[in-house]
Amino acid sequence: MHNPGNATADRFPAEERFAQGAQYIAGRLARGTSGRTHAVVDPASGEEVLRYDLAGTADVDRAVAAARAAFPGWAAATPGERSDALHRFAAVLADRAEDFARAESLQCGKPLKLSREFDVPGTIDNTAFFAGAARLLQGQSAGEYSGDHTSYVRREPIGVVGSIAPWNYPLQMAAWKVLPAIAAGNTIVLKPAELTPLTSLLFAQAATDAGIPDGVINIVTGTGGEAGEHLVGHPDVAMTSFTGSTAVGRRVAEIATATVKRLHLELGGKAPFVVFDDADPEAAAHGAVAGALINTGQDCTAATRAYVQRPLYDAFVERTAALMETVRLGDPFAPGTDLGPLISHVHRDRVAGFVDRARAYARVVTGGAAPGGELAKGAYYRPTLIADAAQDSEVVQSEIFGPVLVVLPFDTDDEGIALANDTPYGLAASAWSRDVYRANRATREIRAGCVWVNDHIPIISEMPHGGYQSSGYGKDMSAYSFEEYTQIKHVMFDNTAVAAKDWHRTVFGDR
Repeated sequence: MHNPGNATADRFPAEERFAQGAQYIAGRLARGTSGRTHAVVDPASGEEVLRYDLAGTADVDRAVAAARAAFPGWAAATPGERSDALHRFAAVLADRAEDFARAESLQCGKPLKLSREFDVPGTIDNTAFFAGAARLLQGQSAGEYSGDHTSYVRREPIGVVGSIAPWNYPLQMAAWKVLPAIAAGNTIVLKPAELTPLTSLLFAQAATDAGIPDGVINIVTGTGGEAGEHLVGHPDVAMTSFTGSTAVGRRVAEIATATVKRLHLELGGKAPFVVFDDADPEAAAHGAVAGALINTGQDCTAATRAYVQRPLYDAFVERTAALMETVRLGDPFAPGTDLGPLISHVHRDRVAGFVDRARAYARVVTGGAAPGGELAKGAYYRPTLIADAAQDSEVVQSEIFGPVLVVLPFDTDDEGIALANDTPYGLAASAWSRDVYRANRATREIRAGCVWVNDHIPIISEMPHGGYQSSGYGKDMSAYSFEEYTQIKHVMFDNTAVAAKDWHRTVFGDR
């Protein structure tokens, strides 16, 4: 490992924390054995924070073996024992909240205030939620459904779960993968994105320090093509959970199908933001800016397509652009910063490409450029509003994953809802109206896993998160997520001494 000793790295001593490696297997840090290295880079400065040894297939095998060895003991623990361990885990996370916030902001470039007020508290709350959920591993009550037999249903853990998490919310995505899985009695091998492994490693270490047994949570930090595909295809992995792009999700499904794994996919999004003509226009404009720019737009539920009923359209475009121009780009660790950089210069150039191509067929109202000066060192891009694009255009149909909002007009309610549904995605949406009946219709007819009314982006541990259509299937958070990581078993008791003999006679006759 190599830490260049720059000012960026000094904000979080990664070299000191991960001197033993960037893999976490059977309760301890280890070096990857692929023979290749990768760098964690601060996207705000372009400076290298940490260079580490990537995991290879042998490391995945070791992690899966550790998880498999830990499974019988962890699955046999009572729900109360697992719950107590998760409560201790939540307490350790709370004690180390500032460490997690700084590491998350450093590797992702997100403002420290966002990490402190959203990512870390959300993770702690999620841990506390699943500590409670662990006690609710319920089947169904017993009943006599067939003569002299009593039936009931057990919910049981599945086994070793292999999960792959993205780079946009590394800490929260690690929590969303790990917590329901282990609360239900499974063990897990998590592959974080190679760009952002720091908080996943801290998360696993905190679990060990809270008393969760070695091997229950394992981290392998490697590339998707090597470590990720090997994890998904591993014969000892019983379930795969993946969050990422729809294109990669298809590849994950293809590999998982070969070994008939349980599969959970949370994929891309292109969330519509539907503003009816009776909406509060100021609230809608503020909501659009917050919903579009959260995490620099690198959020699969971010508002990306604003459909505004024509009487409000021009004023909405003008007001939203004006608000975007007040957003302060800057150092993620500076108190006044509203918006940090994108994850990398490569991704920044990808986002810029969408906007540059849109100039040929739409109007770039504000933004549409990287800032100069000191910020030019980082992967920054100005908040961008595009108006008057066609519904079938690239910026409307494709996931940009950056601080870009496209605004289109509509005339009738039917048209607005139809346009909202006119992409392959279905992860999230919002409807803006002061008419409860109008809003209720939108929540019924917009095809998405979450529809907010007069708001966009908040999530809570008690409610499910997951999509329709090309946005995948399965739920994160909530009791629904907990159930995803269980399998059900029918148990049937013969209540008489002669039932088996009678059944034999029914099938085979007297013999």
